[in-house]
Amino acid sequence: MTRDLVIPAELLPADGRFGAGPSKVPAEALAALAASGPRLLGTSHRQEPVKALVGGVQEKLAQLYALPEGYRVVLGLGGASAFWDVATFSLVRERSAHGVFGEFGGKFAAASAAAPWLAEPFVGRGEPGTVAWPDHDERYDPDLVDVFAYPHNETSTGVMVPQVLRGPEHALTVVDGTSAAGGLWVDPADVDVYYFSPQKGLASDGGLWFALMSPAALARVEEIAASGRFIPAFLDLSVAVENSAKRQTLNTPAIATLFLVDAQLDRMLAQGGLAGMVSRTNRNAAAIYDWAEEREWATPFVANPALRSAVVATVDLATEGDLAVDAGRVSAVLRANGVVDVDPYRKLGRNQLRVACFPAVETDDLRALTRSVDWVVEQLRSGA
Repeated sequence: MTRDLVIPAELLPADGRFGAGPSKVPAEALAALAASGPRLLGTSHRQEPVKALVGGVQEKLAQLYALPEGYRVVLGLGGASAFWDVATFSLVRERSAHGVFGEFGGKFAAASAAAPWLAEPFVGRGEPGTVAWPDHDERYDPDLVDVFAYPHNETSTGVMVPQVLRGPEHALTVVDGTSAAGGLWVDPADVDVYYFSPQKGLASDGGLWFALMSPAALARVEEIAASGRFIPAFLDLSVAVENSAKRQTLNTPAIATLFLVDAQLDRMLAQGGLAGMVSRTNRNAAAIYDWAEEREWATPFVANPALRSAVVATVDLATEGDLAVDAGRVSAVLRANGVVDVDPYRKLGRNQLRVACFPAVETDDLRALTRSVDWVVEQLRSGA
C-alpha cells in the first residue's frame, strides 16, 4: 500500500519541511528560544525586555530593507488577513484598485468591495499562473484611485511579479509581501506600504503583521483617523503606528513569534542581507524548476519563466496516459516518510506539488526532495 512505501534514508532530505506557510523554523532558533528561559516568555510585553525585542526586530527589518528616510516599521496583531481589513479602514480613502491573480490578492479586493464606506474597487484579474495589474480592469480610472494594491508573490499559485511598480502618483502603492518578504527583491522607495506576516520567509509563526510604511502612507493614516470614520481599535492603523513608535503592540503579542523573527533576521543579515537571501531563493527555486523541466511527467505550473516564483515553486504532474502521476499519492508517501506539506493550495484543485523555497530551506534538502519524488514515482509506476 502507498503508506507502506519506505523511501531509502540516503535519498531523504535532512529536514523535510517544505510548507508554504507555516514554514520551516530552523532547529537552532527553537533551541535558542528554549534557552532564553524566563527572560522573555511569561513576562510583560510592556516592560523593557520585550520592548527591546520589538525594537530590535524593527531596527533589523529597517536594515534588511535599507529603509529610506522617513519610512517606519509598524507591526500589529492578526497576520496579513487582519491587515486587509486594517487597510480598508485606515489606508483607502475612497476607492482602491487591486491586481488579483490568486487567492490572497482576491481576499484584499473582496475586503475592499465589502466595506460599505468605500466605492466599488477596480479589480484587474488574471488566471492562476499569470499576473494581472490593478489597471487591467477595463473600468479603471487612475484619477479615482487612492490605493493601488497587488501581491508581490501569490502564495497560492507560485507566481511573482517580475518587478514591483508604483501606481498613480497621488495613490498609495500597497504591496502584499507575505510570502515574498526576505526572499524577493524590492526597493522600499517603490512602495508606500509593504506588509507581510512572519510565518513564511521570516521562518517564524503566524499571528503578527509587519508593514514598511512611507511618509505618505503615515500621513494618509493620520488623515483618515482625523476624518471621523469609525474604526475598531484592533483595526485602527493609527493605533498600531502609535504603539509601534513605543516598541509595542495594542495588546499582547506572541513573544515566541517575535523571538523567532529576530533570530531569522540575524541570520539574514549575517548571510548577505536581502541580496544574499534573493540569491539563495533563486538557487533554491532552480533546484525545483530545473528538475521538473527534465521530467516527462512534471511541468512548472507557471508557463512564463519570468513569473515563476523564487519562494514558492509549483509543479504540475501529468494527469493522462502512461505518464500520469497522482500527486496526492506522491504527497501521502512523502508525508509518511517525514517529508511534509508539498500539497497544492486547496482551492486551486490541481494535480500539483507546491514547494517552499524560502531562505531557511536548504538547497541540498530541495535536491533531496526531488530524488525522493523520483523514487516514489518509480515505485508507484511499478505497482507498489
